[in-house]
Amino acid sequence: MDTSVIIAHTRRFIELDKQEELYFLSLLQEKKFSRKAFLLRENEICDHAAFVLSGCFRAYSIDENGVEHILQFAPRNWWITDMYSLLSHKPAHLNIDALEETEALLLSRKNQEMLYQEVPKFERYFRILVENSLVANRQRVLDNLELSAKERYAKFCSTYPTLINSVPQKQIAAYIGVTPEFLSKMKAEYWRETSG
Repeated sequence: MDTSVIIAHTRRFIELDKQEELYFLSLLQEKKFSRKAFLLRENEICDHAAFVLSGCFRAYSIDENGVEHILQFAPRNWWITDMYSLLSHKPAHLNIDALEETEALLLSRKNQEMLYQEVPKFERYFRILVENSLVANRQRVLDNLELSAKERYAKFCSTYPTLINSVPQKQIAAYIGVTPEFLSKMKAEYWRETSG
């Protein structure tokens, strides 16, 4: 398992010695997911977070009409979970599945608590991640209320630059809240304007 990716990620926020790194790595479980395999299904209890080494997950809900609403993509170097279910130990509202073959490191809630006991600086690491996630989610809500579809697409491109050409159009459309047909027209217009 290539652990350098997650160690590099933690070093952006906290300093670890070799023993602390090894202890952290010992608490992670490596898992591979085939395309469309679920990390979490709605109504299950979420008991872990996943750090993506390769591939991509998406988190989404499905409304009563069967329409998918994508809340997050998690490409390489991103964490993903259903925070509500993980912290409350109540059934998840989200589905999380792999958009392509995905390799991830799973950290169970139990192991995360052990990590906090043994290496308290990890509380800082995860606090920063949760704060960043809270800010991003609040901004996303405001963007959906205030920005045009074209502006939301531009925001998607800046947030997920590696996904612009790898994620299916209908997934991007579900994320920004438009139909795939509308996205197709708008995308052509957007690239004409930004490359011209």
